[in-house]
Amino acid sequence: MPKTVHGLAAALPLANVDTDVIMPKRFLITITREGLADGTFADLRFHDDDTPRSEFVLNTHPWHEARILVVGDNFGCGSSREHAVWGLVQLGIQGIIGTSFAGIFYDNARKNGLALPIVSPEVRDQLMQAATHEDGVSYTIDIENRVIRMGEAELPFDMDDATQTAHLEGRDDTLNSLEFADAIRKFESRLGERQRVRVIQ
Repeated sequence: MPKTVHGLAAALPLANVDTDVIMPKRFLITITREGLADGTFADLRFHDDDTPRSEFVLNTHPWHEARILVVGDNFGCGSSREHAVWGLVQLGIQGIIGTSFAGIFYDNARKNGLALPIVSPEVRDQLMQAATHEDGVSYTIDIENRVIRMGEAELPFDMDDATQTAHLEGRDDTLNSLEFADAIRKFESRLGERQRVRVIQ
């Protein structure tokens, strides 16, 4: 997982973008993670005949190369589908800056290395406005120091300690559980012994 995310930022000012908008359910039929980039924002990116919608920001120059999104409130609400995060990552999105994210979406993003800095509405609006500049603007999300760099400016963001550690150390829930492997085995051994005693009695 990256300790910093750097790249062109695109503005997506829509509020309450749910996981069905991010990854429509018709793209959930695959049994692997492959090919989900095509489904990401599909109804916003494409017409019914699969031709690109010229008005959608990620279809326009220079934002077709965006690596960071600045989004409206409550991004990622709706269902728990992890496919939404997988698709965003496959599309090349490495960071999403917003004021709030749905809890399950936030957890899925952490597990998959997608950085979600949480900023104040004022900071979000400042970043959103700058991202619309016709030449494009690049931001750096510094996870270790919890700041977003935009030119000479350093803007603070919130990220809980567990999520920050997951990004900095490349950790996930499985690795965290393995730290307690010895204690788990001891517990299982004691549990098995108690069950054997009950059988004998």
